Amino acid sequence: MKIGVTGVASSKFGELWSVSPRALVKYVAERALAESGLEPTDIDAFYVGNMLSGILGGQENLGSLFAEEIGTTAPAFKIEGACASGGLAIHNAILGILSGQYKKVLVVGVEKMTDHKPEEVTVALMGAGSEAERIAGLTFPGLYSLIAREYMDKYKISEKELAAVAVKNHYHGSLNPNAQFQNPITIEKVLESPCVADPLKLLDCSPISDGASAVVLTAESLVSKKQNPIWITGSAAATDSLGLYNRKSLTSLAATQAAAKTAYQQAGIQPNDIDVAEVHDCFTIAELLALEDLGFYKKGTSGKAVLGGELTLNSSKKIAVNTSGGLKACGHPVGATGVKQVVEIVEQLRGNLGKRQVKNANVGLTHNVGGSGAVAVVHILSQEH
Repeated sequence: MKIGVTGVASSKFGELWSVSPRALVKYVAERALAESGLEPTDIDAFYVGNMLSGILGGQENLGSLFAEEIGTTAPAFKIEGACASGGLAIHNAILGILSGQYKKVLVVGVEKMTDHKPEEVTVALMGAGSEAERIAGLTFPGLYSLIAREYMDKYKISEKELAAVAVKNHYHGSLNPNAQFQNPITIEKVLESPCVADPLKLLDCSPISDGASAVVLTAESLVSKKQNPIWITGSAAATDSLGLYNRKSLTSLAATQAAAKTAYQQAGIQPNDIDVAEVHDCFTIAELLALEDLGFYKKGTSGKAVLGGELTLNSSKKIAVNTSGGLKACGHPVGATGVKQVVEIVEQLRGNLGKRQVKNANVGLTHNVGGSGAVAVVHILSQEH
């Protein structure tokens, strides 16, 4: 599998009160297409990753809506998979190219969340949970707090290891002009922040955000060197039970493990070949699970690694994780996140990121999760053809 990423773009993430979803999509689509040397009329298909437009905005037909906005009559699709909607949109676009049906595809991830009351957004997000969890009054902070407590008890770690994830990602976010939060924080500040769902504090949680990102994917036969392509060499998705109560384990996400295994096999690599990764840190505990489920660390050891600075930008360790700031600091407009992750890795592999550039980055990974682990998408990207 070799799919060329020939254009990328992201908006700023955050509380974008004065910007509409239409404007966000037009902004990133035009820039990604221009970078590819394409016009909207050149694309063969258009995929939109989004979770909440129907619930919060009353509009489900986003493919047609945004196709009209950017000026294309190509077949257009909305892809929804909770917080993995963006990653799934890219995965489906890749399948469209591999099938031979399409050659040049635009993928946009977008979400507009801050126009609505926090309680409305919380209820909408729980549309990705099970009915039993909703009846019990659980929210996603509550679900991930159950995971965190089980993990902490099983592997004997403290809240400091969780806090270290937030500290690392806020440091990286401070170097990203598109990040929602560009302020470094300390472990003490995380631990002193208000408790949301024990043991998770406010600064263990990703924020409600607005934003959009776009990528242009091109069939290998049509890619030219002047497009400065980065290659997708692995792309896999997997699913698990909707609710936590049906899981064999609360300290691993089986969907992540399955998607990663397939993506590594497709790319012909191992976890230790990855130089830079964007993983799904909707809550700090989620990053620790991801680091282990993706094969970077043995179970129960990733917290100590983060606390020791092993995954911080240009540390002594090989891999850097969430150089964008992750969901935690860059922000989490849920439909856009999986696309933004690919944008970040593409820019890393091109060597374009200045102060947050990972030295000698050749191979990258993105990991996007929906719900509490009901769906996961993993992409492998490479600088070399």
